[in-house]
Amino acid sequence: MMSNVDEDEEKWLAEGIAGVQHNALYMHRALDSNNLREALKYSAQMLSELRTSKLSPHKYYELYMRAFDELRKLEMFFKDESRHGVSIVDLYELVQHAGNILPRLYLLCTVGSVYIKSKEAPAKDVLKDLVEMCRGVQHPIRGLFLRSYLAQVSRDKLPDVGSEYEGDANTVMDAVEFVLQNFTEMNKLWVRMQYQGPGRIREKREKERNELRDLVGKNLHVLSQIEGVDLEMYKDNVLPRVIEQVVNCKDELAQSYLMDCIIQVFPDEYHLQTLETLLGACPQLQPTVDIKTVLSRLMDRLSNYAASSTDVLPEFLQVEAFAKLSNAIGKVIDAQVDMPILGAITLYVSLLSFTLRVHPDRLDYVDKVLGACVAKLSSIPKLEDSRAMKQVVSLLSAPLEKYNDIVTVLTLSNYPRVMDHLDNGTKKVMAMVIIQSIMKNCTCISTDEKVEVLFELLKGLIKDVDETAEDELDEEDFKEEQNSVACLIHMLYNDDLEEMLKIICTVRKHIMTGGPKRLPFTVPPLVFSALRLVRRLKSQDGDVAGEEEPATPKKIFQILSQTIEALSSVPSPELALRLYLQCAEAAGDCDLEAVAYEYFTQAFVLYEEEIADSKAQVTAIHLIIGSLQRMNAFGVENRDTLTHKATGYSARLLKKPDQCRAVYACSHLFWVDDQDGLKDGERVLLCLKRALRIANAAQQMAIIARGISGPVILFVEILNKYLYFFEKGNSQITSSAIQSLVELIRTEMQSDSTPDPAASAFFSSTLRYIEFQKQKGGIMGEKYDSIKV
Repeated sequence: MMSNVDEDEEKWLAEGIAGVQHNALYMHRALDSNNLREALKYSAQMLSELRTSKLSPHKYYELYMRAFDELRKLEMFFKDESRHGVSIVDLYELVQHAGNILPRLYLLCTVGSVYIKSKEAPAKDVLKDLVEMCRGVQHPIRGLFLRSYLAQVSRDKLPDVGSEYEGDANTVMDAVEFVLQNFTEMNKLWVRMQYQGPGRIREKREKERNELRDLVGKNLHVLSQIEGVDLEMYKDNVLPRVIEQVVNCKDELAQSYLMDCIIQVFPDEYHLQTLETLLGACPQLQPTVDIKTVLSRLMDRLSNYAASSTDVLPEFLQVEAFAKLSNAIGKVIDAQVDMPILGAITLYVSLLSFTLRVHPDRLDYVDKVLGACVAKLSSIPKLEDSRAMKQVVSLLSAPLEKYNDIVTVLTLSNYPRVMDHLDNGTKKVMAMVIIQSIMKNCTCISTDEKVEVLFELLKGLIKDVDETAEDELDEEDFKEEQNSVACLIHMLYNDDLEEMLKIICTVRKHIMTGGPKRLPFTVPPLVFSALRLVRRLKSQDGDVAGEEEPATPKKIFQILSQTIEALSSVPSPELALRLYLQCAEAAGDCDLEAVAYEYFTQAFVLYEEEIADSKAQVTAIHLIIGSLQRMNAFGVENRDTLTHKATGYSARLLKKPDQCRAVYACSHLFWVDDQDGLKDGERVLLCLKRALRIANAAQQMAIIARGISGPVILFVEILNKYLYFFEKGNSQITSSAIQSLVELIRTEMQSDSTPDPAASAFFSSTLRYIEFQKQKGGIMGEKYDSIKV
């Protein structure tokens, strides 16, 4: 519903429009009859409706536009002297006798437009007279619309270069003077509006002033369109006069709007060449003016100008644009001691964006901006404003997006110092941005110094900073973060082996502070990175000469032993065991028997003391057996010791089926094809017989416990092991033993009341394989010939 005030205003507007329409009707009749006196009389009465003080700017504009449309018709009448029979000079004098000043000045401006067009007097003289006469109206709203009308009817009649109204020399300056004078007077009226009425309606007045601001700003647009205003004139006359008016008005709204107008309407090259004047005005503005927006828009325009053509870049260097902008921002921040930290950081973000677009090759400029931001952040106890925090992230992200190369960013000494001012959560966000940039661009960080700086930047991800925050962290987010760190570790590489060792040591120094939750994610990639280095060293036959202690496999294995030991105490014994076995195999490849033996020893210790879960034990013992089988570096004594341990642990697993499978897997420890001397058929047979006994015991236990036979599939699996070693030429595995085992399986299956489909299919497939070997003939066919299936 409309308030009483709104209803009254609508009524007043309706009355005003009715008055305009009524008098316009009589004016039209006078125009049709070419009656000048009557036309002037009713036009003056029509324009008297604009004397109202009851309407808001928005409503007053509606009324003004009704009168404006009628004035255009009156102007056409004034142009045709044959209709009214009065010379334009006399007409110009005649309208000045109107009773009220506001109608008089509207009519004077209308006739003045025709007067200039007739060229019976110099345009500059008429314009000067009009702009001076308009001072007679000092009511803000009425005065603004009157001067707006003057600007409107005169804009195509200015004595500009190339214009039909151009007079003698220096007429461009007359045009500039007219527009500047009109602008100055309009700005004074606009500013004066804030002092009208009681203080309690200040907010309403500010809204009304905002509605009228374009009337003032249009003057600056007209100035920018004057062809004769070249750089020199703009620099020496136009800009200083406009800036003087902006500064002297001491009004927040006017200063904010007009500074933005200056930046938007005048050419970019003018801004570049008058940067000092423009920037010099900023510290003189009111403390409440949003300087950051003004400067940001200026820098955006200059950045776009620089991006438009490479030919203009020397101009930026010539005028020292960066230095001037940097100094201006510093002065503004120093002058406005109450400026929120958000405003200061926003200015630095804009300056950095300008620098990266205009001077991307000047890393010293980029670092200087970051340094200035550090200085500002250091002046406050703690950065708590979330919006300011986002701006800092934007500041740090800009160089990454520009260079697409973290290596370049790592050379900026102030970059990590800016990051230090972020809270822990935002540091993690920024660290993820850095890692994603590295992944996206496949960046290779190849020196330990750069790795050191990088991991300092990433410390929010690689170590516990705030224990309470860590407890609240989402598990999925945490895994994603740590997996990203793990991927990053894999990307660190240097062809120089000595430098690569330094990188590994640097990474280890940082990730070892990661705490029990992080180490399982970050230690494995470090271990595998180190093992790649070990294999590279082995391919180069030994040590690498260097100024410091040379990189050797033994030295790396010492580092890895300490690293994995920390992981086993987290505790994460299963992962530590896997890594010990990987290291043992790598040590074996380097013929470091003692080192490999020590790693196996550590794996067995973990198995004995830390791995209690039966499923984990099964997995672990199979990993140990598989790794031990592939080792060829051990002497007889060490291998026998480790093999004995493996078979012993296999036989002591909790579940009989697990025991059986582990024991028959141990048979491979005594028969290795590519190692001479490791073909002990007798011990292979002992393992397989022991597996059969355990399988039989599993059958008996199943019958006693559940009344049904146990898993026949164990016998089928053992049969396949017999066949494997039979084909490999193990003399202890005979065809008669295989025949007996086949008969045993058949008997067990026939007696099984609930046969296992998987076991039946596996056994049938095995029998088909035996038949296939028999039919194939040759030596192998002869070996299988005695087996009846």
